[in-house]
Amino acid sequence: MKTHFLFPNSFKKIGWLLFVPSITLTILFSSLGTNIDSYLNVTTFAIYQETIGQKPGFFSLIENSILDELLTFGMIVGGIFVGFSKLKNEDEYISKIRYESLVWATYLNYGLILFFTAFIFGMPYLNVLFHNMFTLLLFFIIRFHYKIYQLNKATNDDE
Repeated sequence: MKTHFLFPNSFKKIGWLLFVPSITLTILFSSLGTNIDSYLNVTTFAIYQETIGQKPGFFSLIENSILDELLTFGMIVGGIFVGFSKLKNEDEYISKIRYESLVWATYLNYGLILFFTAFIFGMPYLNVLFHNMFTLLLFFIIRFHYKIYQLNKATNDDE
């Protein structure tokens, strides 16, 4: 079977190595309320920046903590590698599970956005939107791997 747009199976390991530490640290920092702006400060290029107390500017070098950017890259790239790498035995049924999991995750994700839009306001809502960048991938990965687990368990029970 031809699997379009999927990464080789070896990318899944790289994905887990990026995804798990990144999401763990992000959840830890968020739940503890840790200010990560003092970690990994470097001079970096900014297309646009606007900081309270400073003049907004385009195309400039700024001093910035890049820890949040590194964690974001780790979660997104890792999540894409985990979710969209071929399994060792990729077939039509696995593709169906992958498709259904992605649709299910999309419905759940946007259902939660609608719920939070109706009932959460102010800065906490911006936190919801920030975390929402990762929840679609997270929901997809959880459901896809759970369905694969169920399939493997059912197959082993039949033997």
